[in-house]
Amino acid sequence: MLAKNDRIARDNRAWFHSRSILALNLVSSPGAGKTSLLERTLRDRAADWPWVVIEGDQQTDHDARRIAACGVPVTQINTGTMCHLDAQMVRDACERLNPPEGAVLLIENVGNLVCPALFDLGEAAKVLVASVPEGDDKPAKYPYMFRAAGVVILNKIDLLPHVPFDLDRFQDYARQANPEARVLALSATHGDHLQDWYDWLRDRRAEASSAQKAPAHADSPRDPRPQVQGRGTARR
Repeated sequence: MLAKNDRIARDNRAWFHSRSILALNLVSSPGAGKTSLLERTLRDRAADWPWVVIEGDQQTDHDARRIAACGVPVTQINTGTMCHLDAQMVRDACERLNPPEGAVLLIENVGNLVCPALFDLGEAAKVLVASVPEGDDKPAKYPYMFRAAGVVILNKIDLLPHVPFDLDRFQDYARQANPEARVLALSATHGDHLQDWYDWLRDRRAEASSAQKAPAHADSPRDPRPQVQGRGTARR
């Protein structure tokens, strides 16, 4: 199963690369604030680049409706009993959305700090969103997810005065799991230190834009149909 997923993920990655699309896989436990971070980002930086969003949940299209309200193309994937997105789901979603060249594709994965670490979607990086109310020991408890992350966002720092949380301890655990990952502490709701996240996005977007283009794989997404509405798909 993982071998098949990895083959499709490679096709996805080649297709993203050929179109200079920056694809990011947002992962977290439920309630860490992925959707709130996306909403704030899309509203603050709407004019920067073309944005496209894939929303993953086991049920409902609640999050896709929130993103659609930001005026951004979005499609919902409902995984049912599955606790993660896989590369084929992302490929199918891209055929529906047809992200334009140079777009930033934000893939909000199912809330889970275990299974999504194993499944490559073809993304340029995993963006791990943790939050203050979850506790400062999450990197120690879920090291594989932190190890897979390209950047770690600690959300809801506005709650630090009200919740027992040792920021230094969290950062130490995160560095033990992944010495290369950068930790960005911010508040999506209050806007504290969001510029650090936007700067990181800008740098990754510049890398995607300047990368040498490669031809799309024969099996990569094709015959795209923008904004096709299927089960659980939010309308703009």
